Amino acid sequence: MEQKFTILDLISNHTLSAEVAGFLWEAVAEETSFLTSAIYQNVGKSTLSKAILGLRRDSTQLHYISDNLEVTKKLLNVEKPGGYLVVSEFNPVVVPGYIWGEKSQQVFELVKKGYSLQGCIHADSAEDAIIQLTRENAISDQDVSLIKLVLYIEVFGTTPANAKRRLSQVYEVHYVAEGNPMGHTIFEWDKETDTFIKTSDPHQFATNKENILKKTQILENYVGLGKTTLEDVSKALAEFS
Repeated sequence: MEQKFTILDLISNHTLSAEVAGFLWEAVAEETSFLTSAIYQNVGKSTLSKAILGLRRDSTQLHYISDNLEVTKKLLNVEKPGGYLVVSEFNPVVVPGYIWGEKSQQVFELVKKGYSLQGCIHADSAEDAIIQLTRENAISDQDVSLIKLVLYIEVFGTTPANAKRRLSQVYEVHYVAEGNPMGHTIFEWDKETDTFIKTSDPHQFATNKENILKKTQILENYVGLGKTTLEDVSKALAEFS
């Protein structure tokens, strides 16, 4: 999976803050299942997702899910499941790598078996991302509740050249009831000040504040020194270990 931008690049260009990135680093270290959403195409869902997954532990495998159901069938038979299932996009459009309906349901059978999930989806809010899975893909409330984190990206600017992207909401899913997510926002982006504001603490994952603070400081130090390459990310990960 080609990665053009690292998490350090995205902190540097202000797509998210070091504090938010430190929190997400802790979340993927715990293999928390998450969705990355945005209403428009080419907003950076895959870019952000790849950068976040780049913070996972070395022992956490990535399993790329395609529109070929044989892939999911093989993973169902794995004796010791684990790692992240990576879905390019939950989308009804017939494009290689996109899944919808029955294929989405197959993926959640794997999540129930013990895998974590990272997927992208077009949605107009973090809440809508969950609603699409329950109401349009017929996935049960209980199964969708296995997703604990939804990220929502906004883009603004008058042309592609001056477009800016911001991770505008980091939302924790407590549970899903009648197709609707019940949860709370952990971070949100304030458009007026162009800052990322922590609005509450997480309840179910990434609760070690000491770890998050240390990770945030490591990321800030690298960005401050202009060090943003994949090699630099690897050094930052090693520095925390």
